[in-house]
Amino acid sequence: MRILLCIALSLFVKINSLQAQYTQLLRGTVTDQVIQQPLPGATVSIASLGKSVITDAEGNFRFNAVPVGSYRITVTYMGFKEGVLENITVISGKETVIAVPLEAIVKKEVEVYLKANTKKNKPLNDMSLVSARAFTVEETQKYAAAVNDPLRMATAYPGVLAMDDGNNSIVIRGNSPTGLLWRMEGMDIPNPNHFGSPGSSGGGISILSSQLLSNSDFITAAFAAEYGNALSGVFDLKLRKGNNEKREYSLQAGVLGLNASLEGPFSKHYKGSYLINYRYSTLSLLAKFGLLDPDNGATNFQDLSYNFYFPTKKAGSFTLFGFGGLSDVKYKAETDSAKWETDYDRYGDKFFSNTGMTGLTHTILVGNKLNIKTGVGLSETKIGDDVNYIRDDYTLEKTYLDKFTTGKKSINSTLNYKFSNRLLLRAGINLHWINYKFFRQSRDHQGDPLEEILNAKGNTSTQQAFAQWQFKPSNNVSFNAGIHYFRLTHNNSSSVEPRFGAKWNISSKSSLAAGYGVHSQMQTLNVYFAQQTAPDGSITLPNKNLGLTKSRHYVLSYTYRLAKNFQVKTEFYYQQLIKVPVSIYDTSTVSTMNIQYEYITDPMKNTGKGKNYGVEISLERYLQNNFYFTLSNSIYQSKYTAKDGVERNTRFNGNFIATLIGGKDFVNERKSKTFGVNIKTIYAGGLRTTPIDLVASRQKGYSVFLDKEAFSLQNPAYFRTDLRLSMKWNRRQLTSTLSLDFQNITNRLNVFDQYYDAEKNKIETNYQMGLLPVLNYKIEF
Repeated sequence: MRILLCIALSLFVKINSLQAQYTQLLRGTVTDQVIQQPLPGATVSIASLGKSVITDAEGNFRFNAVPVGSYRITVTYMGFKEGVLENITVISGKETVIAVPLEAIVKKEVEVYLKANTKKNKPLNDMSLVSARAFTVEETQKYAAAVNDPLRMATAYPGVLAMDDGNNSIVIRGNSPTGLLWRMEGMDIPNPNHFGSPGSSGGGISILSSQLLSNSDFITAAFAAEYGNALSGVFDLKLRKGNNEKREYSLQAGVLGLNASLEGPFSKHYKGSYLINYRYSTLSLLAKFGLLDPDNGATNFQDLSYNFYFPTKKAGSFTLFGFGGLSDVKYKAETDSAKWETDYDRYGDKFFSNTGMTGLTHTILVGNKLNIKTGVGLSETKIGDDVNYIRDDYTLEKTYLDKFTTGKKSINSTLNYKFSNRLLLRAGINLHWINYKFFRQSRDHQGDPLEEILNAKGNTSTQQAFAQWQFKPSNNVSFNAGIHYFRLTHNNSSSVEPRFGAKWNISSKSSLAAGYGVHSQMQTLNVYFAQQTAPDGSITLPNKNLGLTKSRHYVLSYTYRLAKNFQVKTEFYYQQLIKVPVSIYDTSTVSTMNIQYEYITDPMKNTGKGKNYGVEISLERYLQNNFYFTLSNSIYQSKYTAKDGVERNTRFNGNFIATLIGGKDFVNERKSKTFGVNIKTIYAGGLRTTPIDLVASRQKGYSVFLDKEAFSLQNPAYFRTDLRLSMKWNRRQLTSTLSLDFQNITNRLNVFDQYYDAEKNKIETNYQMGLLPVLNYKIEF
């Protein structure tokens, strides 16, 4: 009797626990991976729940009342490989809406369905066979110190290193951060970061909102033929459509800003949707209330991003998307000479960086073989910097004034034609009309005359075209071959670039891939208009006819699956850079391969060269049982040769990067509470610097570098550990998350560079960021 009573009591408690468990709707769409055609009649299953449904005529499926938690979803359809989505998270606050693209079977085997060799980070772009991976929005939120920023998240990947803790610019395989391309919804976009400088690819804080981003691709070499005007990497961003059945909200407050997002359907009887997010700087708000000094480094920023989706019955679908960001920071010079501890105290600075972009795309399926996507876009970037110096007599001296404005009108169109399951053609054009206005005055050193370096206004254009074929002789072998054409009308410089990729899935556990490509990039536009004044007062533009920088990428990759969710990947790469702009002077060591986030106005010619080569080995355990980790190691060399013919280390030649990321979620029985612990540790060789001539610096009163020994010194090894703690609560129709990121939890002060301080009459060291806690609270409902 006691045993029966215990069993009955246990069942009663269990039943009550299950009844109290929160649920939510999970739905989505199944499509052909290539032409995005809906697949009706596909079977979608959640094995752990014992549930299966069939997609409707438009490829849609729906699971009602799914308990909150993480699920594995499988999709089968006649003539297609089995689709598997791992770790699909269902929360109570918002519906979970997913897209499932399926890959067609080239040759039917004995079984009707082929089991998929699931790979969580497989690129969304099926033309990217090497040095590419997909990343999820969850990764930008989950990884320690990623703080919803794709660039900071990417430092967890092999061969990627942050150039500066206070800036999200990244070094990819020894390349300058300026070599990165940003794309959104298939269109090239301007640098989507606050506090960005002319020509840079990063900034202080990302404008992009994690509320809008969907799963996207990150590529680091041998890009597919559709990508142009880039040397080091590509972020190919996709946007999430708003919920087209139910209005949902998200509110967020933290150190980095106050966020509010809204999404929902336009009407009950229309499948279109909207998604809008707005953010305002927390520090700016505190400054307005008098809690911070607005003239002493308070970072002011705000941004808006949106995505509107308009489907039609017969004319395809339209998407209106975009983003805009305003940012500025001020530093007031110290007017009391008794408080001048360093020379920097005497400088005042007003900096602003504003950027915005809006695009309209149209996608239509013609028959069952052709998909065409066309887009038009408008963008503008305005950047300004005004620096003054207080002399000994307390008068102000202007030392730097920079005004940078570019506007761009864009048109692009891409078609995908599916001849058969074996053969696919993708081709397109990408056209940009650019107007610009540049002005810059600067002094080489304090006390030198203020010179006008830039003063240009006009317009130019670029044209890009590409075509690429994909051929699959079998289900396990793929070949890609393509060509890309790029032209800058400013000086008629152009490039024809062949691309090639191949992949062989040797077995269910291993694969081998190779890639090759020629790639080019134009210089930052204002570089072409740098002025040089002759003794007679005449002005010339020595960089007007600079050509494109070019590089050849070679990649060999091997992947071996040790277990279901556990793999090791090794990738060898070699990048040969040619026609690199370098100074025209034989004694100079200046090369654009060493640019951090500035631009060079020295007279240059395309006579430099360089190379980056190395090997990356990563051991990755995909998220399973709420636990994941990745250990990656990169060993590399980065060299350049300037006009003097001497091969040197580039600024970014750290020689090695070792990164460990991992995390564990602890979930209660009802799955209503989740406590997360995530960690990231980076140990890397220090970046390179040029020695300072102390004697000459004391004589001149400013830093004098030994140019002949450019980048011969290496900073001490870089070490940083980040820790993220989070707590998520699922309640009825509401999910809330409290997180605390400890960036650089050991408070190690990594060396950035050195300079000569005239006030102290000695060489000083600039250190990177110390311990920084970032608190954030988000509710979704």
